[in-house]
Amino acid sequence: MGFGAYFRLLGAGYVLAREGALSLLDNEGLPPSLRAGLRFGRLFERASVRQTGRVERLTRALNRLGPTYVKFGQTLATRPDIVGSAVAADLSVLQDQMDPFDPALVPGLLEAELGAKAADLKDISPPVAAASIAQVHRATLEHDGIRRQVAVKILRPGVIERFHADLESQLAGARLMERLVPRLRRLRPVEIVGILDRSARLELDLRMEAAAISEFAENLKPDEGFAIPDVLWDHSGRTILTTSWVDGIPIRDFAALDRAGIDRKALASNLLRNFLIHTIRDGFFHADLHPGNLFADPRNNGIIAVDFGIMGRIGRRERRFLAEILYGFITRDYYRIAKLHFDIGYVPAHQSVDEFALALRAIGEPQHGRNVAEISMAKVLGQLFATTELFEMRARPELILLQKSMVLVEGVARSIDPTLDIWTVSEPIVGDWVRRSAGPMGRLEELGEHADTALKTLGRLPALVTSAEQALALWRADLAARQSRARFWPYGVVALLAVLVTLLVKGG
Repeated sequence: MGFGAYFRLLGAGYVLAREGALSLLDNEGLPPSLRAGLRFGRLFERASVRQTGRVERLTRALNRLGPTYVKFGQTLATRPDIVGSAVAADLSVLQDQMDPFDPALVPGLLEAELGAKAADLKDISPPVAAASIAQVHRATLEHDGIRRQVAVKILRPGVIERFHADLESQLAGARLMERLVPRLRRLRPVEIVGILDRSARLELDLRMEAAAISEFAENLKPDEGFAIPDVLWDHSGRTILTTSWVDGIPIRDFAALDRAGIDRKALASNLLRNFLIHTIRDGFFHADLHPGNLFADPRNNGIIAVDFGIMGRIGRRERRFLAEILYGFITRDYYRIAKLHFDIGYVPAHQSVDEFALALRAIGEPQHGRNVAEISMAKVLGQLFATTELFEMRARPELILLQKSMVLVEGVARSIDPTLDIWTVSEPIVGDWVRRSAGPMGRLEELGEHADTALKTLGRLPALVTSAEQALALWRADLAARQSRARFWPYGVVALLAVLVTLLVKGG
């Protein structure tokens, strides 16, 4: 890790402190050392921030700091309950309204990636969306005598190098955090940055995004109310992605939604319901559902999603874990949630299940009987992960992206319909999953997974036996050599003494 990474981290911290980003953090839940650090950082705030509390320049600061910081700002833009409505409105421009790169570069970028096929793309428009990683143009594709409207996504020049520099500095910060605040090691900040790094490497290769669209489309075949574009593989590559053009109303344009007669309650429910289906049923979900990536279909109150650079994937075990937690809070079965944490190994066995269930009750009970607009699924899960420190539960890096995505989706859904009843929408999906996984079919699938593991292990047995025999032969040879040395070492010592005596006699 070079000194430059720490220097960039320090510079980023100064910029964020100067623009008032530290004033958005809740200090109450932080360790004393971090609270002291935040107080020190706030000494560098602009006078205007201290006097008015208005974080006016944070958007420009995040834009200047680089794409990973922009991604963080995009998430905050969907959470006015955390940063305030004014800050959220300012940050919303980070979603797809950033400054585009020089349009004169577009033809060269297309030709460099697509070669002669770049000539098939005609009537390329100015950018219709410009985000931190790439920008999108509308174009006409003329190929094999067919004309069709397409969306062409182009990576920003130099973004790969910038992203890697950002992540290197954040890795330096994570390592520093683990050294200076040992209690935060359970959150695995270094591993979390590693996950972000892997996610970024996938996002910066548009061929991987094309493959994600293809897999996602297979999963969506039986579903209604959620649509995505088609990939045009012949005109896509590492830095260029061409898809069919989709028409819809931007989901954040509430006036346009109302003019089109769209049922906003049904739209918000569709968004949350489909996200949970993709997560719990398929274990493969769109992990960047900010408003800039979402459109409404006026024909069926459905969702049209774009930009699949960040996709989340969780295994069956984690899917069951998520469904059981949500279902447990819905049914107020806190012992069931607690027991699952122990069964899956997330909480150490020496802790008390009953005490953990009591802590969960303290989280869940205040939610019941409250107005639906005041109940936040994401907040409940956030409190859950915070409470687990007392019970030595370590952070699960594979769930970090899911947690972030759930915060994002809930924020967007509530912005469309502030009265959305999160638990009512969730219950049929998570309830069906829990009942199915606990029933005969779920048990059969679980047995099938165990059988598959057993078969794979049996298939590896010949190689394991061969390796064991080779290791045993090496051990026996080594043992024989050591025994041989042990038998003859007295003679060697006598011979050495004889040589020494002879030398002494001659020397005398």
